[in-house]
Parts: sequence; structure tokens; C-alpha cells
Amino acid sequence: MAKQYSKSYLYLRLFINVTATFTLLILSTFIVSGMILGTLGLARNWVIQNYGRFLGRTVLRIAGIHMNIVQIGESFDGPAVYISNHSSTIDLFIILGLGLPRVRFVAKYELQYNPFFFIMGRITDQIFIKRQDSEKAVTILRRAYEKIHRHKLSLYVAPEGTRKHPGTIGPFKKGAFRMAIDLGYPIVPMYFSGTRELCPVDSLLVRPGEVTVYIHPPIDTSHWRLETLDEHIEDVRNMYLKWAGEYEQATAQAI
Repeated sequence: MAKQYSKSYLYLRLFINVTATFTLLILSTFIVSGMILGTLGLARNWVIQNYGRFLGRTVLRIAGIHMNIVQIGESFDGPAVYISNHSSTIDLFIILGLGLPRVRFVAKYELQYNPFFFIMGRITDQIFIKRQDSEKAVTILRRAYEKIHRHKLSLYVAPEGTRKHPGTIGPFKKGAFRMAIDLGYPIVPMYFSGTRELCPVDSLLVRPGEVTVYIHPPIDTSHWRLETLDEHIEDVRNMYLKWAGEYEQATAQAI
């Protein structure tokens, strides 16, 4: 049975979490800017992987969340398009806490309305796209492909596009899969289990507990074609629906 917490306790934790996280993000803006500008951008990948991992895991610890990482099969170290399910506000810190190597995050343009995400995103060379303007989004991505290939970078994309969707796994958008074809990259699927229970979609209240990240073997996309892209997307989404049943049931039993 899940541990029960009083509303007053959770709201007190919310105040502490928000205050501590906000303070940490402000300090991180200066620290990251100093490290990247001080090295003329040479430390960018190191900062994203290592400082990002420190930042993500620190925020999770403040919230009382322990992150377990389960590698299914052999790990993959080459350039790839990483994807995951997205159903909670804490997903961002889980993604950072993983410390994915040489990664850039593809995020919605509106995130830049937050000063922290604007400064950090720009200085760490993240990719912001306007999903409503597909033509401009494609232009931005194609412009980024050359740099991604040249520096052997990976990408992270949440194919659901938003954490607010019906069901455990929402509809998948084409972006991540089209990028994998364009770049000639495999897709590395990750499943975040337990996040929805600890921090529901429309809430900032975070319950202490555990989340588990299942990292699956890469999916070869070398044989994929645009003509059959919808079929490939459906196949991958069906994998996530299967995992949702397996992993969330295991999480519920563990609680």
C-alpha cells in the first residue's frame, strides 16, 4: 500500500522543494554560464552531461525521490535519438539526472518564456521548436543536423510532446522518428515508471518515493522509410503500451 501523507505535510514539502529548486536553478545559471563562456564553449558537452546529472539528481533528492536505473541488455554509447514517455513535471529532472552523453534536448519553443530555460537552453545549445509552425520547425532541425553530425551528438525527444495526454501513453508525434531517419541514428527507448504516482500531471505536489528508468536496447532505423513511418511509430508506441502494463504493475506491487 502506498504511504499516505497529509495535505499540510505535502504543501510544506512543496514550499521547501520550490524554494530550494528555484535557488539552485538561479545559482546554476551563473555556474553553467561561467564554465561554458570561460572555456569558449569547449566544456559544453561536459557541463550538460555532468553538471546536468548533478543538478537533476540534486533536485530529485530535495523532493525525496530516489531514481533507479535499469539497463535492459547491453548499453549503447554511440549517437542516438533517445525517447521516453512523459507524464510528470519531474521528468525533466530525471532526464538531466541520467547524464546522457553528448546529448541535446529538443523542446517546445514556449519553454524559453521562462528566463532560466532561455538562458540555460541558449548557452548549452539546446534546440527549441515551434510545433505549431511545422515548416519553421523542420528548417531549424535541418540547420541543426550538420552540427549534430559533425560533433557526433545525440538527441532527446519526448514523442508524446506534452505530459497532458489521455491514458498512460499518449499519441506519438512524428518528430523524433523523422529525426532518426534523417540522421541515420538508432532510437534508444527509455521508460519512466512511477513518475505519475509521485507527481500527477496537473500538480506541483511531489510525494517522496522511487522512480525507475528502464533503458532498452537501441532500435535499428536503417531500414525505415518515410512511406512506412506511421507503421514504425505505431510499433514503438505499442512497445510502450506493453511496458506501461508491465512496469507500472510492478511499481504498484512494490509500493
